[in-house]
Amino acid sequence: MKTYHIAVIGGDGTGPEVVREARKVLDAAAPRFGVKLEYTDYDLGGERYRRTGEAMPDSVVGELRRFPAILLGAIGHPQVKPGILEKGILLRLRFELEQYINLRPVRLYDARFCPLKDKQPEDIDFVVVRENNEGLYTGAGGFVFKGTPHEIAVQESINTRRGVERCLRFAFDYARKRRGGRPWRGLKPEEIAAGQKAQLTLCGKTNVLTYAFDLWERAFHEIGQKDYPDIKRDYAHVDATTMWFVKNPEWFDVIVTDNMFGDIITDLGAMIQGGMGIAAGGNLNPAGTSMFEPIGGSAPKYTGQNVINPLAAICAGAMMMDFLGETAMAAAIEDAVIRTVREKLQSLAAGRMGYGTREVGDLVAAAVA
Repeated sequence: MKTYHIAVIGGDGTGPEVVREARKVLDAAAPRFGVKLEYTDYDLGGERYRRTGEAMPDSVVGELRRFPAILLGAIGHPQVKPGILEKGILLRLRFELEQYINLRPVRLYDARFCPLKDKQPEDIDFVVVRENNEGLYTGAGGFVFKGTPHEIAVQESINTRRGVERCLRFAFDYARKRRGGRPWRGLKPEEIAAGQKAQLTLCGKTNVLTYAFDLWERAFHEIGQKDYPDIKRDYAHVDATTMWFVKNPEWFDVIVTDNMFGDIITDLGAMIQGGMGIAAGGNLNPAGTSMFEPIGGSAPKYTGQNVINPLAAICAGAMMMDFLGETAMAAAIEDAVIRTVREKLQSLAAGRMGYGTREVGDLVAAAVA
């Protein structure tokens, strides 16, 4: 039996509630696959900050480096000024643990919950690979004459060849895996037999951001032509990408983009797959500690009401197991989520699922066990 030591940050609002259900499902699945999970809980979030005035001690970052993965509930407290927890916990972990990939599968499980007309599960099944350590999120810039009529604010987008290239190579590798059906759909066997290539789309803004995306585009084609001739390369401006997400999401396979554009288009992706209640993501260091989370936030207005949808956190747990190499266990959890969504739920929205948070966790745990 393989044992995995997992750090858990329940966080704020409904975060601890959805993490509880994710752990319930993971623990139900683990014995089937010869896996044992041991959890270490960390008290990080708004309440701790309000007690201590410190978002995260330096020692905790060092401790978290010893874990292969972190399961995160949510960060965000209504009584803590926006930016303090996000920068002090989320961005700090992403940067200091060098989680340079944000991975967001966008997959529709049930056409009933898609806001787009006539779209089916086979039409919405793609992955966004977002660069997670650079761009506008580095905090480079500053103020001149702050608070005066002559105030100047500068926010700089930092893009290095090293950072861009490692993100692109991850995306090309991921597209190649999908071609073979791992870890998500990939091409169908008949498509592979017919010679159809997996596709990687670079999402940028080369016509306006002519420095940053000149680097991205040159590296994209240089790397692709030299090392990934089996992957079809495509390009779309970010504004066109949002348009096609709505009109023709079936055009996409794997998308790679920078930090800011990735942040924006993945929320749109969540909506077309059924909402934040089903949207999971991973912050990956392929050779180190990675962090998995539902992307919907802490939803403080629903705290303690047993109405929040835990499926995004459960899917984040599945992504975590896939990252750890337990692909069969990850697939079994996702299949259990799909059956639960299609056979049991009335909605994916909080308070309208037909079941409470704990009961949805019970349904998925029973399906996977």
